Amino acid sequence: MRPYDRRIAMRLYDTRIAMRPYDKRIAMRPYDRHIAMRLYDGNKQRYSIMTQPTENTTLSALIKLLDEPDELAFSLVQGQIFSVGIDALDPLKEAMENTFDPLVQERINFIVSKLNQENLYVDFVNWLNLSSGDLLKGFILVSKTQYPALDEADIIMQIEQLKMDIWIELHDNLTAFENVKVFNHILFDIHKFDGKASDKQAPQHSCINTFLESHNGSPLALGILFIILSQKLGLPVYGVDLPQHFILAYLKDSGIGNSEEDDVLFYINPANNGAVFTRHEIESYIRQLKIKPEKSFFAPCTNANIVRRLINSHIHSYNQNGYPGKIEDLKNLLIAYE
Repeated sequence: MRPYDRRIAMRLYDTRIAMRPYDKRIAMRPYDRHIAMRLYDGNKQRYSIMTQPTENTTLSALIKLLDEPDELAFSLVQGQIFSVGIDALDPLKEAMENTFDPLVQERINFIVSKLNQENLYVDFVNWLNLSSGDLLKGFILVSKTQYPALDEADIIMQIEQLKMDIWIELHDNLTAFENVKVFNHILFDIHKFDGKASDKQAPQHSCINTFLESHNGSPLALGILFIILSQKLGLPVYGVDLPQHFILAYLKDSGIGNSEEDDVLFYINPANNGAVFTRHEIESYIRQLKIKPEKSFFAPCTNANIVRRLINSHIHSYNQNGYPGKIEDLKNLLIAYE
């Protein structure tokens, strides 16, 4: 029997885990799915196998093995914990609170991080395929790459409060331009939101939770907030994927559908306190950039495109600040677009 097999078997025996007899005539399953344990008793060799953990007692026993010094043996334990999925998160966090072993802490942090990433990717794919109309949800999911424990209910409550503050000032007789003036007054004059963060490369400026807390963020975060509130109030405001500068379009009718630039009443610059402007300013801006004009520079884009722009903005920020691990997490979300 190999040393790490015997060590795992003895440690699991010490935790009083019941193991089902396993017919030695049946081939053992691969180690990447199960931890095979060989127990030697005198001249007899008996085989037992622990199947994927589903009970709290089994998971607790696996967590107790996180101090295993042998890396190969630990990889088997880690694989079994991964197979539990997100149900392992709370027990792992509890174990973190009760250990002072730096090795165990490091391993728990790694496992929790990977489980959060896998769960986030599944949620993001579901959002992209089923509910990308909910821009707030997409904003929250991207923010969770930086803040996995983000309180989604609290974010929703803050958004609803902002919506109510604006709704009180709106009425049916207002023109589109007057609606924007109301928005600007509430967001910029009353609540003091600002899209001119001093350090625009800091990724937290494009996270919904920190932006709502500080009211200071990136122009992209401010533009997304403007869209979220507008659409919750039934106003036809959408994003425009203009290079290097995220702007908004106020449409003639609600619903993006097959809308093009001809359906735009005017444009809004969230980075300039919601200033209203026309197509001519965009054309002038494009000439300054010396790039070829495209229809997408003038027409409203989908929420999925806005969130992809947000992800790329985060990647750029992390690249500027030297966080390669975070970049990989975000690139994983981009895979969902393929």
